[in-house]
Amino acid sequence: MRKTLPGLIALAAASTLALTACSSDRVDNPATDSTTGSTASGTELCIPEGSTIGVSLPQKTSENWVLAEQLFNDGLTAAGFEPIVQFGNSGVTEQQNQIDAMVEAGAKVIVVGAIDGSQLGTQLEAAKATGATVIAYDRLVKNTEAVDAYIAFDNYQVGVLQGTALLEGLAERVGDGPYNIELIAGSSDDANAMPFFEGAMSILQPKIDDGTLTVVSGQTTFEQVATQGWKAENAQKRMDTVLSGFYAGDVALDGILSPNDTLARAALVAVAQAGKVTPVITGQDSEVESVKSIVAGEQYSTIYKDTRELVAQTIASIVELQNCGEIPINDTEQYDNGVKIVPAFLLTPKIVTQANAAEVYANDDTLGPLTAG
Repeated sequence: MRKTLPGLIALAAASTLALTACSSDRVDNPATDSTTGSTASGTELCIPEGSTIGVSLPQKTSENWVLAEQLFNDGLTAAGFEPIVQFGNSGVTEQQNQIDAMVEAGAKVIVVGAIDGSQLGTQLEAAKATGATVIAYDRLVKNTEAVDAYIAFDNYQVGVLQGTALLEGLAERVGDGPYNIELIAGSSDDANAMPFFEGAMSILQPKIDDGTLTVVSGQTTFEQVATQGWKAENAQKRMDTVLSGFYAGDVALDGILSPNDTLARAALVAVAQAGKVTPVITGQDSEVESVKSIVAGEQYSTIYKDTRELVAQTIASIVELQNCGEIPINDTEQYDNGVKIVPAFLLTPKIVTQANAAEVYANDDTLGPLTAG
């Protein structure tokens, strides 16, 4: 990688980003000073050198989760810790059991990328009872006091970027409106899925209201358009049904809001099988196949959330605890998980289209070659 892990950790430790988007999980916290590098309170633990660090990740539903596994193993080992990094591929019960085992192994920090952020309270409370620090990674842990900090990209802003990209793509590729579109959302058990959808709808709803956009199926609520488990087959099956039911004959489908690349590709399969022209479609995660598709002028956009930076920021926070410090936070609007306000450190997502792909991925050795030339 162009940026070495120590370099990324140093960058992460020094970063202070002032972000101002809002969603239903976020609340104003004027006392937080994002310009001076505030910290999450109550986390001064002086973690011993060589401590066990548990990292509990969800199912391998995207390339970024697979990359995170490698980065956590390599980075925590390089920082002098003993990592336990596991996936809950069989579901929530497996993730609960894995966290219990991490606590039994004496983990001083539990990093959680939750499958269902509302079903881990018992396990994380047991971790806190041993004196461990709990960090919600990428997905907010809900309905429990047993979480010290939330480290993620700004997920509401991700949705804002996706909604903006859809409108820009429609104007660029279809011309003047009005436009026919359909909506896809993520899994209802993922705490990120709603902020993605809310952010996008903050841009799209006014255009639906004024007639610029028409959702031909009439399916506009999160519950109607959610994709259980983020599974491609579920998105494709629903899109097959929508296309056959509402887009017969010459009815055009101009655009699709998709919350990530996997579901975008699934939707495009359904569109192709229905014999429709490729619509403007959004995505997220910069998956290799979708980046190739964007460069080829097919998928319109994705969102780049550099997993290397997110993991590095998380490891930098753990190193700070080892040095008897506190977890850095930078967000002036902290997250309400239902029972407490969770201090957050948010990184900035980037929108990617064919026009800027080469620039955005220039320092990513995996994706940069795909955009060269």
